[in-house]
Amino acid sequence: MRVEAKKHGQIFNYFINQGVQIMTKDMTMGSPLRMILLFSVPVLLGNIFQQFYNMVDTIIVGQYLGEDALAAVGSTGCLMFLVLGFANGIAQGFGVMVSHAFGAKDFKLLKHYVALSLILTAIVSLLLTIPTVAASRQFLILMKTPDNILGLADSYIKVIFAGILLTMSYNVAAGILRGIGDSKTPLYFLILSSFLNIVLDLFLIVVVKLGTAGAAYATIIAQGVSALLCFIYMFRKFDILKTSREDYYLDGYGVFNMLSIGIPMALNYSITAIGTMILQGAVNIFGSSVVAAFTAASKVENLSTQTMPTLGTAMATYCGQNLGAGKHDRIFRGMKDAFYLCFFAAGAAALLCCLAGPTMVGWFIHNPSEQTLHAAMQYLHIASIFMLPLAWIFVYRNGLQGLDRGLVPMLSGVLELFSRYAVILIATKPFGYVGVCSADAAAWLTTGILLIVTYMIWKHRVKKQLNAENATMNCIK
Repeated sequence: MRVEAKKHGQIFNYFINQGVQIMTKDMTMGSPLRMILLFSVPVLLGNIFQQFYNMVDTIIVGQYLGEDALAAVGSTGCLMFLVLGFANGIAQGFGVMVSHAFGAKDFKLLKHYVALSLILTAIVSLLLTIPTVAASRQFLILMKTPDNILGLADSYIKVIFAGILLTMSYNVAAGILRGIGDSKTPLYFLILSSFLNIVLDLFLIVVVKLGTAGAAYATIIAQGVSALLCFIYMFRKFDILKTSREDYYLDGYGVFNMLSIGIPMALNYSITAIGTMILQGAVNIFGSSVVAAFTAASKVENLSTQTMPTLGTAMATYCGQNLGAGKHDRIFRGMKDAFYLCFFAAGAAALLCCLAGPTMVGWFIHNPSEQTLHAAMQYLHIASIFMLPLAWIFVYRNGLQGLDRGLVPMLSGVLELFSRYAVILIATKPFGYVGVCSADAAAWLTTGILLIVTYMIWKHRVKKQLNAENATMNCIK
């Protein structure tokens, strides 16, 4: 009877495990390169779709509310990136901890991390929302927002900050799903959110006439709906994510682990935002024509390099799962494959910027002058030469965060900021606009090299430790 029961139990466990594998993507088994590529494709499609959606969103504001409204929404970009980037960085950190538990097949701990993610999301959102909503106007004044658009900008950003909980909730849900290897579902809900946002934009701006606030309401409502649907889906679809009351508690160890990864990721976003603000300030001195050229060129560069953050997202999950499973050899193989994928991503981005750059600049500037187009292409040509270290930044920064090595990635953000600022100070006067364009390139090069060296040191230490453990085991035998 016991033998029969054991047999039935094995059959039951087999089907349970098969179900988990079908619904999720276990990146601790199979070809590392294949796993990385299969995970990356939905993320890449989502990133590209997000970029094109943002373009449509901007067009609606510009067409129906006018130039001042467009400028007002645009003027909040750096501030919004600073705050929301911090919130979403923390959210991504939660997903890394989920990937660790999933890789270790510790489903009890996995459920606790899911519950803890929800608790910390509520706390962090509250701590960010209150001061940012209260001080939004003061922030805009400090950024020297022109008086004629100050009110419009404040109306927009105040609503965005009030909806931090909804925005962060979607990113937490997406991070949890990616942590268990499901990169497709966040894509589906992103598409839904994007279309809903566009519909709400038209309704709240054109019909209800809420102005710039209407555009902000459309964004947070769409994010909220997507977050709700994401949570409903994941709790119904994945048994390993279904939480109960006993999973919801604050423990110092769990909170420390989640924040020790989440906060460095959050600070990276914030530091990048500060660097963007410094660079934008340096460009502004060359006049509106150059500002327009640089803005368009930056958007072209952003579109062309979407394979890079995609690889970064994939490597965070891949490294997190395999670290949790204790499969260090797979981490080494996967990071090696990712290193070579960087060459493909960088080459594709460089070709796109150089060959299609003039056409893509025209997407953002109607009939650009020869001077404007020349300024835009100057930036794109310089950036194209240094696309490889930019790819390294995404892969190795996210990979190290997945390996629970968040300190150096955070410090790399500081180095990136310092490098960018130093080049602006040194090169602007003798080389003018070209010197400013070189700031990004210098930041990418120094930061990319630092991250690769850090990973190699970690790899060497782990290999040395594993060899010592194997030698000890052989002696015991």
